[in-house]
Amino acid sequence: MAHPSLLILAGDGIGPEVMAEVKRIIGWFGEKRGVTFDVSEDLVGGAAYDAHGTPLADETMARAQEVDAVLLGAVGGPKYDVLDFSVKPERGLLRLRKEMDLYANLRPAQCFDALADFSSLKRDIVAGLDIMIVRELTSGVYFGEPRGIFPDNEGGRFGVNTQRYTTEEIRRVARSAFELARRRNNRVCSMEKANVMESGILWREEVQWVHDNEYPDVELSHMYADNGAMQLVRWPRQFDVIVTDNLFGDILSDCAAMLTGSLGMLPSASLGAPMANGRPKALYEPVHGSAPDIAGQGKANPIACILSFAMALRYSFDMGEEATRLEKAVETVLADGVRTADLMGPEGGTPVSTSGMGDAVLAALDASL
Repeated sequence: MAHPSLLILAGDGIGPEVMAEVKRIIGWFGEKRGVTFDVSEDLVGGAAYDAHGTPLADETMARAQEVDAVLLGAVGGPKYDVLDFSVKPERGLLRLRKEMDLYANLRPAQCFDALADFSSLKRDIVAGLDIMIVRELTSGVYFGEPRGIFPDNEGGRFGVNTQRYTTEEIRRVARSAFELARRRNNRVCSMEKANVMESGILWREEVQWVHDNEYPDVELSHMYADNGAMQLVRWPRQFDVIVTDNLFGDILSDCAAMLTGSLGMLPSASLGAPMANGRPKALYEPVHGSAPDIAGQGKANPIACILSFAMALRYSFDMGEEATRLEKAVETVLADGVRTADLMGPEGGTPVSTSGMGDAVLAALDASL
Protein backbone atom coordinates (compact mmCIF):
# COMPACT_ATOMS: atom_id res chain seq x y z
CA MET A 1 0.00 0.00 0.00
CA ALA A 2 1.12 3.56 -0.69
CA HIS A 3 2.20 5.58 2.30
CA PRO A 4 -0.04 8.48 3.41
CA SER A 5 0.99 11.68 1.65
CA LEU A 6 1.80 15.01 3.27
CA LEU A 7 2.46 18.35 1.60
CA ILE A 8 4.51 20.69 3.80
CA LEU A 9 4.14 24.42 3.16
CA ALA A 10 6.45 26.03 5.72
CA GLY A 11 5.73 29.56 4.52
CA ASP A 12 7.15 32.71 6.06
CA GLY A 13 8.58 34.11 9.29
CA ILE A 14 8.97 31.42 11.94
CA GLY A 15 7.12 28.92 9.73
CA PRO A 16 10.28 27.21 8.41
CA GLU A 17 11.80 27.04 11.92
CA VAL A 18 8.84 25.39 13.62
CA MET A 19 8.21 23.13 10.63
CA ALA A 20 11.81 21.89 10.81
CA GLU A 21 11.02 20.37 14.21
CA VAL A 22 7.86 18.74 12.85
CA LYS A 23 9.91 17.17 10.04
CA ARG A 24 12.24 15.68 12.66
CA ILE A 25 9.23 14.20 14.46
CA ILE A 26 7.82 12.81 11.21
CA GLY A 27 11.20 11.16 10.73
CA TRP A 28 11.06 9.72 14.25
CA PHE A 29 7.69 8.07 13.59
CA GLY A 30 9.08 6.50 10.45
CA GLU A 31 12.24 5.21 12.14
CA LYS A 32 10.87 4.18 15.54
CA ARG A 33 7.21 3.37 14.86
CA GLY A 34 7.18 2.27 11.22
CA VAL A 35 4.73 5.07 10.42
CA THR A 36 6.03 6.41 7.12
CA PHE A 37 4.70 9.31 5.09
CA ASP A 38 5.39 10.41 1.55
CA VAL A 39 6.43 13.99 2.25
CA SER A 40 6.73 16.73 -0.36
CA GLU A 41 7.41 20.44 0.16
CA ASP A 42 6.46 23.62 -1.64
CA LEU A 43 6.04 27.38 -1.15
CA VAL A 44 3.16 29.49 0.11
CA GLY A 45 2.65 33.11 1.13
CA GLY A 46 5.49 35.57 0.82
CA ALA A 47 7.97 32.85 -0.05
CA ALA A 48 5.81 31.85 -3.01
CA TYR A 49 5.41 35.49 -4.06
CA ASP A 50 9.19 35.97 -4.03
CA ALA A 51 9.65 32.90 -6.23
CA HIS A 52 6.61 33.04 -8.50
CA GLY A 53 4.94 36.45 -8.13
CA THR A 54 1.87 34.84 -6.55
CA PRO A 55 1.18 33.71 -2.96
CA LEU A 56 0.20 30.24 -4.19
CA ALA A 57 1.23 28.78 -7.53
CA ASP A 58 -1.35 26.79 -9.49
CA GLU A 59 0.93 23.74 -9.36
CA THR A 60 1.05 23.96 -5.56
CA MET A 61 -2.74 24.26 -5.38
CA ALA A 62 -3.11 21.19 -7.58
CA ARG A 63 -0.72 19.22 -5.36
CA ALA A 64 -2.65 20.27 -2.24
CA GLN A 65 -5.80 18.81 -3.80
CA GLU A 66 -4.07 15.47 -4.39
CA VAL A 67 -2.35 14.76 -1.06
CA ASP A 68 -3.91 13.27 2.06
CA ALA A 69 -3.11 16.32 4.21
CA VAL A 70 -1.37 19.69 4.07
CA LEU A 71 0.81 20.98 6.92
CA LEU A 72 1.26 24.76 6.86
CA GLY A 73 3.62 26.86 8.96
CA ALA A 74 2.71 30.54 8.69
CA VAL A 75 2.33 33.29 6.10
CA GLY A 76 3.00 37.02 6.01
CA GLY A 77 5.52 39.62 7.08
CA PRO A 78 6.08 43.39 7.01
CA LYS A 79 8.02 43.32 3.74
CA TYR A 80 4.81 42.30 1.97
CA ASP A 81 2.59 45.03 3.43
CA VAL A 82 3.05 47.18 0.32
CA LEU A 83 1.71 44.49 -2.03
CA ASP A 84 -1.68 44.73 -3.66
CA PHE A 85 -4.39 42.96 -1.65
CA SER A 86 -4.80 40.34 -4.37
CA VAL A 87 -1.24 39.04 -3.94
CA LYS A 88 -0.67 39.49 -0.21
CA PRO A 89 0.73 36.32 1.46
CA GLU A 90 -2.54 35.63 3.28
CA ARG A 91 -4.32 35.17 -0.03
CA GLY A 92 -2.40 31.94 -0.51
CA LEU A 93 -3.85 30.49 2.69
CA LEU A 94 -7.34 31.73 1.85
CA ARG A 95 -7.11 30.13 -1.60
CA LEU A 96 -6.19 26.79 -0.04
CA ARG A 97 -9.18 26.97 2.29
CA LYS A 98 -11.57 28.03 -0.46
CA GLU A 99 -10.56 25.68 -3.27
CA MET A 100 -10.18 22.68 -0.94
CA ASP A 101 -13.60 23.64 0.51
CA LEU A 102 -12.37 23.33 4.09
CA TYR A 103 -15.61 24.14 5.83
CA ALA A 104 -14.91 22.87 9.37
CA ASN A 105 -12.22 24.67 11.36
CA LEU A 106 -11.18 22.76 14.48
CA ARG A 107 -9.64 24.86 17.24
CA PRO A 108 -8.77 22.89 20.38
CA ALA A 109 -8.23 24.77 23.63
CA GLN A 110 -6.28 22.54 25.98
CA CYS A 111 -4.61 23.78 29.14
CA PHE A 112 -1.60 21.69 30.09
CA ASP A 113 -1.29 21.51 33.86
CA ALA A 114 2.26 22.84 33.80
CA LEU A 115 1.03 26.02 32.11
CA ALA A 116 -2.20 26.60 34.06
CA ASP A 117 -0.71 29.66 35.77
CA PHE A 118 -0.09 31.30 32.38
CA SER A 119 -3.82 31.71 31.81
CA SER A 120 -5.46 35.03 32.65
CA LEU A 121 -8.01 32.99 34.62
CA LYS A 122 -7.48 31.26 37.95
CA ARG A 123 -5.83 27.84 37.92
CA ASP A 124 -8.87 26.07 39.38
CA ILE A 125 -10.98 27.32 36.46
CA VAL A 126 -8.66 26.31 33.60
CA ALA A 127 -6.69 23.34 34.97
CA GLY A 128 -7.58 20.26 32.95
CA LEU A 129 -9.38 22.28 30.28
CA ASP A 130 -9.83 20.36 27.01
CA ILE A 131 -12.48 21.71 24.65
CA MET A 132 -12.88 21.81 20.88
CA ILE A 133 -14.44 24.67 18.94
CA VAL A 134 -15.73 23.77 15.47
CA ARG A 135 -16.09 26.94 13.39
CA GLU A 136 -17.85 26.98 10.02
CA LEU A 137 -15.17 28.41 7.73
CA THR A 138 -16.43 28.95 4.20
CA SER A 139 -19.77 30.79 4.47
CA GLY A 140 -21.60 33.22 6.71
CA VAL A 141 -21.09 36.95 7.02
CA TYR A 142 -17.51 36.90 5.71
CA PHE A 143 -18.66 35.59 2.32
CA GLY A 144 -22.33 36.57 1.96
CA GLU A 145 -23.56 38.88 -0.79
CA PRO A 146 -24.37 41.74 -1.07
CA ARG A 147 -21.38 43.27 0.65
CA GLY A 148 -19.51 46.53 0.33
CA ILE A 149 -19.46 50.24 1.18
CA PHE A 150 -21.94 52.42 -0.69
CA PRO A 151 -22.97 56.12 -0.79
CA ASP A 152 -26.24 57.01 0.86
CA ASN A 153 -28.67 59.75 -0.12
CA GLU A 154 -27.43 62.21 2.49
CA GLY A 155 -23.79 62.57 1.48
CA GLY A 156 -22.57 59.79 3.74
CA ARG A 157 -21.88 56.10 3.24
CA PHE A 158 -23.18 52.80 4.55
CA GLY A 159 -21.52 49.42 4.87
CA VAL A 160 -23.22 46.09 4.17
CA ASN A 161 -22.24 42.55 5.05
CA THR A 162 -24.73 39.74 4.62
CA GLN A 163 -25.05 36.82 7.02
CA ARG A 164 -26.14 33.92 4.83
CA TYR A 165 -26.31 30.18 5.45
CA THR A 166 -27.93 27.29 3.62
CA THR A 167 -29.31 24.09 5.08
CA GLU A 168 -26.45 21.98 3.77
CA GLU A 169 -23.73 24.41 4.91
CA ILE A 170 -25.07 24.15 8.45
CA ARG A 171 -25.70 20.42 8.39
CA ARG A 172 -22.24 19.46 7.15
CA VAL A 173 -20.38 21.41 9.84
CA ALA A 174 -22.82 20.08 12.45
CA ARG A 175 -21.97 16.54 11.35
CA SER A 176 -18.28 17.32 11.84
CA ALA A 177 -18.99 18.46 15.38
CA PHE A 178 -21.08 15.41 16.24
CA GLU A 179 -18.43 13.06 14.82
CA LEU A 180 -15.77 14.77 16.94
CA ALA A 181 -17.95 14.55 20.02
CA ARG A 182 -18.26 10.78 19.55
CA ARG A 183 -14.44 10.58 19.82
CA ARG A 184 -14.45 12.74 22.94
CA ASN A 185 -17.07 13.14 25.68
CA ASN A 186 -20.15 12.92 23.45
CA ARG A 187 -21.46 16.45 24.06
CA VAL A 188 -22.06 19.28 21.59
CA CYS A 189 -23.12 22.84 22.37
CA SER A 190 -24.31 24.83 19.34
CA MET A 191 -23.99 28.61 19.58
CA GLU A 192 -25.84 31.28 17.55
CA LYS A 193 -28.09 34.32 18.04
CA ALA A 194 -31.49 32.83 17.29
CA ASN A 195 -33.08 35.46 19.54
CA VAL A 196 -32.28 38.30 17.10
CA MET A 197 -31.14 36.75 13.78
CA GLU A 198 -33.14 34.66 11.31
CA SER A 199 -29.91 32.96 10.26
CA GLY A 200 -29.53 31.98 13.89
CA ILE A 201 -33.00 30.43 13.91
CA LEU A 202 -32.11 28.43 10.81
CA TRP A 203 -28.79 27.41 12.37
CA ARG A 204 -30.48 26.13 15.52
CA GLU A 205 -33.19 24.25 13.61
CA GLU A 206 -30.75 22.56 11.22
CA VAL A 207 -28.29 21.52 13.93
CA GLN A 208 -31.22 20.07 15.87
CA TRP A 209 -32.35 18.21 12.73
CA VAL A 210 -28.92 16.62 12.27
CA HIS A 211 -28.92 15.58 15.93
CA ASP A 212 -32.43 14.11 15.90
CA ASN A 213 -32.04 12.26 12.61
CA GLU A 214 -28.39 11.21 12.59
CA TYR A 215 -26.74 11.58 16.03
CA PRO A 216 -29.38 11.03 18.72
CA ASP A 217 -26.73 9.35 20.89
CA VAL A 218 -24.80 12.64 21.29
CA GLU A 219 -25.96 15.13 23.92
CA LEU A 220 -26.90 18.44 22.25
CA SER A 221 -27.50 21.81 23.86
CA HIS A 222 -28.03 25.28 22.39
CA MET A 223 -26.70 28.59 23.70
CA TYR A 224 -26.74 32.18 22.51
CA ALA A 225 -23.23 33.13 21.40
CA ASP A 226 -22.92 36.13 23.72
CA ASN A 227 -23.77 33.93 26.69
CA GLY A 228 -21.29 31.41 25.30
CA ALA A 229 -18.53 34.01 25.47
CA MET A 230 -19.41 34.71 29.09
CA GLN A 231 -19.55 31.00 29.96
CA LEU A 232 -16.13 30.41 28.36
CA VAL A 233 -14.51 32.73 30.89
CA ARG A 234 -16.84 31.77 33.75
CA TRP A 235 -16.73 27.95 33.60
CA PRO A 236 -15.06 26.70 30.40
CA ARG A 237 -14.87 23.07 31.50
CA GLN A 238 -18.66 22.75 31.12
CA PHE A 239 -18.06 22.39 27.35
CA ASP A 240 -16.79 19.52 25.23
CA VAL A 241 -17.40 20.41 21.56
CA ILE A 242 -18.77 23.83 20.57
CA VAL A 243 -20.09 24.30 17.02
CA THR A 244 -20.80 27.76 15.69
CA ASP A 245 -20.81 29.92 12.58
CA ASN A 246 -17.94 31.76 10.91
CA LEU A 247 -18.22 35.11 12.72
CA PHE A 248 -18.96 33.79 16.21
CA GLY A 249 -16.41 31.02 15.75
CA ASP A 250 -13.74 33.59 14.89
CA ILE A 251 -14.42 35.46 18.13
CA LEU A 252 -15.07 32.54 20.47
CA SER A 253 -12.04 30.53 19.36
CA ASP A 254 -9.71 33.46 20.05
CA CYS A 255 -11.37 33.94 23.43
CA ALA A 256 -10.83 30.25 24.21
CA ALA A 257 -7.25 30.46 22.98
CA MET A 258 -6.25 32.80 25.78
CA LEU A 259 -7.68 30.46 28.39
CA THR A 260 -4.64 28.28 27.70
CA GLY A 261 -2.09 31.04 28.30
CA SER A 262 -0.04 31.11 25.10
CA LEU A 263 -0.80 31.34 21.39
CA GLY A 264 2.43 29.43 20.84
CA MET A 265 0.68 26.31 22.10
CA LEU A 266 -2.37 26.24 19.84
CA PRO A 267 -2.82 23.97 16.81
CA SER A 268 -5.71 23.93 14.37
CA ALA A 269 -7.22 21.84 11.61
CA SER A 270 -9.44 22.77 8.69
CA LEU A 271 -11.36 19.82 7.25
CA GLY A 272 -13.50 19.32 4.17
CA ALA A 273 -15.49 16.55 2.53
CA PRO A 274 -14.11 12.99 2.32
CA MET A 275 -11.95 12.14 -0.67
CA ALA A 276 -12.15 8.89 -2.62
CA ASN A 277 -9.98 7.15 0.01
CA GLY A 278 -12.32 8.23 2.80
CA ARG A 279 -9.91 10.75 4.30
CA PRO A 280 -11.15 14.35 4.56
CA LYS A 281 -9.57 17.18 2.66
CA ALA A 282 -7.37 18.64 5.38
CA LEU A 283 -5.08 21.54 6.23
CA TYR A 284 -3.27 21.68 9.59
CA GLU A 285 -1.57 24.82 10.91
CA PRO A 286 -0.53 26.51 14.16
CA VAL A 287 -2.57 29.52 15.20
CA HIS A 288 0.34 31.80 16.11
CA GLY A 289 1.14 33.41 12.75
CA SER A 290 4.52 34.28 11.25
CA ALA A 291 5.94 36.32 14.19
CA PRO A 292 8.43 38.22 12.01
CA ASP A 293 9.93 39.98 15.03
CA ILE A 294 11.59 36.75 16.20
CA ALA A 295 12.02 34.95 12.86
CA GLY A 296 15.44 33.41 12.33
CA GLN A 297 16.48 33.76 15.97
CA GLY A 298 15.69 30.27 17.25
CA LYS A 299 13.20 31.68 19.76
CA ALA A 300 9.97 30.34 18.26
CA ASN A 301 7.91 27.76 20.12
CA PRO A 302 7.35 24.76 17.82
CA ILE A 303 4.74 23.08 20.02
CA ALA A 304 1.70 24.46 18.19
CA CYS A 305 3.06 23.14 14.90
CA ILE A 306 3.96 19.81 16.53
CA LEU A 307 0.44 19.51 17.96
CA SER A 308 -0.98 20.36 14.52
CA PHE A 309 0.82 17.27 13.22
CA ALA A 310 -0.70 15.32 16.13
CA MET A 311 -4.12 16.47 14.92
CA ALA A 312 -3.23 15.19 11.44
CA LEU A 313 -2.36 11.81 12.91
CA ARG A 314 -5.73 11.67 14.65
CA TYR A 315 -8.14 13.19 12.14
CA SER A 316 -6.60 12.44 8.74
CA PHE A 317 -4.86 9.13 9.36
CA ASP A 318 -6.90 7.58 12.20
CA MET A 319 -3.72 7.07 14.23
CA GLY A 320 -5.16 8.06 17.57
CA GLU A 321 -2.64 6.05 19.57
CA GLU A 322 0.30 7.78 17.91
CA ALA A 323 -1.37 11.19 18.23
CA THR A 324 -1.79 10.58 21.96
CA ARG A 325 1.83 9.46 22.20
CA LEU A 326 2.99 12.76 20.70
CA GLU A 327 0.65 14.87 22.82
CA LYS A 328 1.81 13.11 25.99
CA ALA A 329 5.44 13.70 24.98
CA VAL A 330 4.69 17.43 24.79
CA GLU A 331 2.94 17.27 28.16
CA THR A 332 5.93 15.50 29.70
CA VAL A 333 8.38 18.09 28.37
CA LEU A 334 6.32 20.94 29.79
CA ALA A 335 5.96 19.18 33.14
CA ASP A 336 9.75 18.87 33.22
CA GLY A 337 10.04 22.65 32.99
CA VAL A 338 11.43 22.89 29.46
CA ARG A 339 10.53 26.34 28.17
CA THR A 340 10.91 28.39 25.02
CA ALA A 341 11.00 32.15 25.61
CA ASP A 342 7.21 32.61 25.36
CA LEU A 343 6.67 30.08 28.16
CA MET A 344 9.15 31.51 30.66
CA GLY A 345 7.30 32.75 33.73
CA PRO A 346 8.09 33.74 37.31
CA GLU A 347 8.56 30.09 38.29
CA GLY A 348 11.45 29.82 35.84
CA GLY A 349 12.31 26.66 33.97
CA THR A 350 14.94 25.37 31.57
CA PRO A 351 15.22 27.85 28.68
CA VAL A 352 15.63 26.24 25.26
CA SER A 353 15.73 27.28 21.64
CA THR A 354 13.30 26.13 18.96
CA SER A 355 15.50 23.13 18.15
CA GLY A 356 16.08 22.54 21.86
CA MET A 357 12.33 22.11 22.35
CA GLY A 358 12.33 19.70 19.42
CA ASP A 359 15.19 17.76 21.07
CA ALA A 360 13.19 17.51 24.29
CA VAL A 361 10.05 16.25 22.55
CA LEU A 362 12.06 13.65 20.63
CA ALA A 363 13.66 12.49 23.88
CA ALA A 364 10.23 12.16 25.47
CA LEU A 365 9.03 10.17 22.46
CA ASP A 366 12.03 7.84 22.87
CA ALA A 367 11.13 7.40 26.54
CA SER A 368 7.57 6.50 25.59
CA LEU A 369 8.65 3.33 23.81
